[in-house]
Amino acid sequence: MTRLHLFDLDGTLMYGSASPVEISRQLGLSNEITLLERAFVARELQPHQFALAVQELWAELTPAHVRAAFDGAPWLAGIREVWQEIRERGDYCAVISLSPSFFVELLLEWGAHAAHGSVFPEVPFTRLVDVAGILTPAAKVTVADRLCAQFGVTRADCVAYGDSSTDVELFKVVPLSVAVNARPYLLEQATHVYEGRDLREAYQLTGVARTGVEAS
Repeated sequence: MTRLHLFDLDGTLMYGSASPVEISRQLGLSNEITLLERAFVARELQPHQFALAVQELWAELTPAHVRAAFDGAPWLAGIREVWQEIRERGDYCAVISLSPSFFVELLLEWGAHAAHGSVFPEVPFTRLVDVAGILTPAAKVTVADRLCAQFGVTRADCVAYGDSSTDVELFKVVPLSVAVNARPYLLEQATHVYEGRDLREAYQLTGVARTGVEAS
């Protein structure tokens, strides 16, 4: 069986943080992004409203800031090793995140077959974000279906990894799912639960990994 592994980014591949937080830290705007994140989690802001707000906040953003945020983020250990193992098995791995596409797509460098985020303009910004390109939790399923068609698999062949309410819809439609350092309301939707800082250990829970990808 060929499998498609679908990874969330914020709070899943990244331990205890999110790409908007890491980007804002590079700009000295940690307090400001904390307020926006709280409003988003409380559902006071919809995904498109959050996107417009962070774009305004990041008026001085440059590609150097983005790269520094990516390189300095608290990533789980073993991401590249897991994705290499997935590739060697003939399976596929993809990232689907509500975070900005210019950040999410950097994970292609680590071996993801695909990386989909909310579509933002190139940095530095010269135009407003088109809200039609901002992903929602339901849109994660739509993107997953497109990836299934692209790679010749079905939802029944998918494994999802996530941590929050934005992953609930995807967890509902796949047979295998791993809640990674997750919030309580996602746990009941998951077939497996992982707490820790090594993706190799979370991947082992699915039962499809080779022993060679175990965390050292």
